[in-house]
Amino acid sequence: MSFSLEAGMTLALVGESGCGKSMTCLAIAGLLPKRGRVAGGALRIEGRDLCALSEKDARTLRRRSLSSVFQDATGGLNPVRSIGWQVAEAVRLRKGATRREAQAEAVRLLGRVGLPDPERRAREYPHQFSGGMNQRAMIALAIAGNPKLLIADEATTALDVTLQAQILDLIADLRESLGMGVIFVTHDLGLVAQNADRVAVMYAGRVVERADVADLFAAPRHPYTRGLLASLPERQRKNERLSTIPGTVPTIDALPPGCTFAPRCPRASERCAADVPEMALGYACHHPLTPAPAPVVRREREYS
Repeated sequence: MSFSLEAGMTLALVGESGCGKSMTCLAIAGLLPKRGRVAGGALRIEGRDLCALSEKDARTLRRRSLSSVFQDATGGLNPVRSIGWQVAEAVRLRKGATRREAQAEAVRLLGRVGLPDPERRAREYPHQFSGGMNQRAMIALAIAGNPKLLIADEATTALDVTLQAQILDLIADLRESLGMGVIFVTHDLGLVAQNADRVAVMYAGRVVERADVADLFAAPRHPYTRGLLASLPERQRKNERLSTIPGTVPTIDALPPGCTFAPRCPRASERCAADVPEMALGYACHHPLTPAPAPVVRREREYS
């Protein structure tokens, strides 16, 4: 798989559970489980390849250049340390600030992410925060040191609709003000349409389609992408059965030969079962969908 992300842009990784979205983010962040490893390729941040650096140098570059916000904010915070202490620790590690400077910066960051009375909140602990407040605290931790890349892996899934909108607006504001790139992992294609600039559709560990968000929603080329979009509730017709994709995602140790989506694809042929499609023109498919022709706009003649 391959993709790139420019400063100030948001890339959404979408696909069913088990397609490799979170594992991709863990590889970028250097947080793969013990059984996982980066076997090849390159992970470049501002031109520096993390895979070519020593473990110490790669850790230093990651600490200064990227941050992650995961789904379970409460589980990601230390329950025996105050919120302010944890944010200040991140500031000290990334900026080399003194303890006093880091504490002041922690209060400023907590205020920046919208926590009321940040000086008092900095002295409190995660159990004294609501879920939305803990998510804001995690974002404050993430932006300490002005990272170049923010990975938001299902960062709003556990929140109600109102808090979800607030957190997404906050991330968008921080992206613009800090000029950082954002990798946004979600199952919610509605959120993708509203918050992403580009989309990479993943299936069974591979990117099968990538495009600008408007182009992808208007004219998907891969059958899997069309299946995902057709499953959106707002695209269902009244009194019709909910559209689904038959079958399940294969596990990584039992991938079928050829195109991994072929067993579930209504357009599959013998070629699909034998040959792995290469990425070309933004999609990896032997039988891509033909985009619908642009509508003809007829203009009425104006008379003066």
